[in-house]
Amino acid sequence: MNRIDRLFGILTLLQSKKFVTAEQLSDRFEISVRTVYRDIKALGESGIPISFEPNKGYFVVQGYFLSPIAFTTEEANALILTESLVGGFTDKSTQTHFGTALTKVKTVLKTGQKEQVNHLSSSIRLQVPECISQEFNYLPIIQESITKSVQLELGYLNFKEESSNRTIEPIGLVFYAFSWHVIGWCHLRQAYRDFKLSRIGQLRLTGKAFEKKEHIPLGEYQLPVNY
Repeated sequence: MNRIDRLFGILTLLQSKKFVTAEQLSDRFEISVRTVYRDIKALGESGIPISFEPNKGYFVVQGYFLSPIAFTTEEANALILTESLVGGFTDKSTQTHFGTALTKVKTVLKTGQKEQVNHLSSSIRLQVPECISQEFNYLPIIQESITKSVQLELGYLNFKEESSNRTIEPIGLVFYAFSWHVIGWCHLRQAYRDFKLSRIGQLRLTGKAFEKKEHIPLGEYQLPVNY
């Protein structure tokens, strides 16, 4: 990757997140932290308002916006492939929002690229097992719970066919073993637990904020090795 592409990539990444550390930029673009500092300085000298907050990272000052200039054919193809996965493994609401976003992306594609991505779109088929589709109704509720830090109440049937009512503080959604799972702090067990969506009988938002002050990142939760 040449420097111009890297600078544009850094700017795009900064705009996609609230804060980005120098170490994260270093890992993402496979450059040294010293090079990150030089690139950030170069972006600043070109008039882009980048600031830094200690212990959090770099960020683009609110109000600055850079419209997408162009997409490569490979990037467009990746989005089309993702569209089929979204259509097969998410709920109707997510599918609609992704479709709207993808339509906006297509407006900046060149005519030849539009023809190619439309052809590719008609050439991809995804067959989803029926056991997965029943889980989609819960995804919007869980997403809202995560983004708003609101507790969930659910009726759950474990692998022993024992039912219980749980109140959880979800930290994330994981798809593995051909099923969606919500990982959350269980008030009953006072520990993080893995709840398979297909075993949830009922689910609702409580309107109550999370009680636990800090939660572990989703990546620190140990998923089963054999599944």
